[in-house]
Amino acid sequence: MTVTYDPVQLQTFLAVAQTRSFTQAAARLGIRQPTVSQHVRKLEEATGRVLVHRDTHTVTITPDGEAMIGFARSILAAHEQAAGYFSGERPHGRLRIGMSDDLALTRLPQILRDFRRDHPLVDLDLTVDQSGTLHRRLENDRLDLFVGKRPRGEHRGQLVKRDRMVWVGNQSTRLDFGRPLPLAVYPTPSLSRTAMQNALERTNTAYRSACICRGVNGLIAAVAAGIGISALASSLVPVQLTPLGPQHRLPELGYIDLVLLTNPRTEQRPATKALAAAVLASGPTSLATA
Repeated sequence: MTVTYDPVQLQTFLAVAQTRSFTQAAARLGIRQPTVSQHVRKLEEATGRVLVHRDTHTVTITPDGEAMIGFARSILAAHEQAAGYFSGERPHGRLRIGMSDDLALTRLPQILRDFRRDHPLVDLDLTVDQSGTLHRRLENDRLDLFVGKRPRGEHRGQLVKRDRMVWVGNQSTRLDFGRPLPLAVYPTPSLSRTAMQNALERTNTAYRSACICRGVNGLIAAVAAGIGISALASSLVPVQLTPLGPQHRLPELGYIDLVLLTNPRTEQRPATKALAAAVLASGPTSLATA
């Protein structure tokens, strides 16, 4: 028997998966919390699998639920593309895109190239910068869409990938804890810089900013040259650098969310919706090194 999945239920499930809260998912979608529960229950009945574990305090996505996240994104992206095609409303105009600097090393440029091929009437205005700066540009109506990092504890945006942050150095990195650790950092505001500083201060480890880098290429060059150590999302570590392991006795940095955010003023434009659908359909692989 062929099973069909209701796009509305899939959208509700993704909202629960992204917020880890039935209450927040209901607020985001503008529906009642019992409706959220009903949509998730019906989707679980259609799959025959448990997708979400829920108790009085937490919402946990099961392994089958994690698999459904990718399928749901692909199904909803296909619905979006079909609706756009048959509605006759072809995306056009100028689309202002923000991309976190280190994500230029991922498959995102390829996704933009494919998007431009499929939507030739859309002109792209691309800004590559630090996530903190791009957040402000989005809030000031200077971007339509932004793909990058979000501060820990925030829930805005659609989660594309949750990644572990790792310390990076080169193959000959040796650390002397008798002196302040040299760091290669981005200028403030920088989420990775803040994560490093918080982790080192939590363990009372002295540090200094040995090199301030204006972009990811500069940071890679500084770390590869041995000027300082730094931190990156684990999936974004380039071949020139080496993740530092337990033998280096560095504190854990935790996780970072790589997200897609849209401008509420322009998120319903066909061009914005089309690119958002393309990124989400690619899922976590879009934010891994190419």
